[in-house]
Amino acid sequence: MHPTSHRKRIAGLSYVEVLVAIALLAITLLPIMRSLQTGLAGAEINTEYTSDHYYLMSKFEEVLAEPFDALDAEATAAGGPTVPTTYSDTIGTQPRRLVYLSRYDADNADADNDFFTGVDDGLLWVRAEIEATAHVLETLIDQ
Repeated sequence: MHPTSHRKRIAGLSYVEVLVAIALLAITLLPIMRSLQTGLAGAEINTEYTSDHYYLMSKFEEVLAEPFDALDAEATAAGGPTVPTTYSDTIGTQPRRLVYLSRYDADNADADNDFFTGVDDGLLWVRAEIEATAHVLETLIDQ
């Protein structure tokens, strides 16, 4: 038999083992938390981008629903493709949607390679953008 001086080993974790386990968890959780933070920031940016897209799309569809003659008259009044039309949001609206209209030269009959000179009858260029952003929608419409 064994002498009575031997004690049974008590099952469980020592203080040092617990500290090592907590340290390992902390070290491995740090990169996980950083990736979650990056993912949440990306989701926020995507939500904002999607919201801006639909905000711009609503203005674009509103303009495209107008009669061609009204758009043609507005394009003539604007005088060129770089002047915002009255279809644009008023100053002070944030974010402001700008609408550009111009007659369009699709056939380039004047051979100057400028799509906004030598216009074709019945063809308009429509552009809507959110001011100071990269959000832009463009199309051509015909009579």
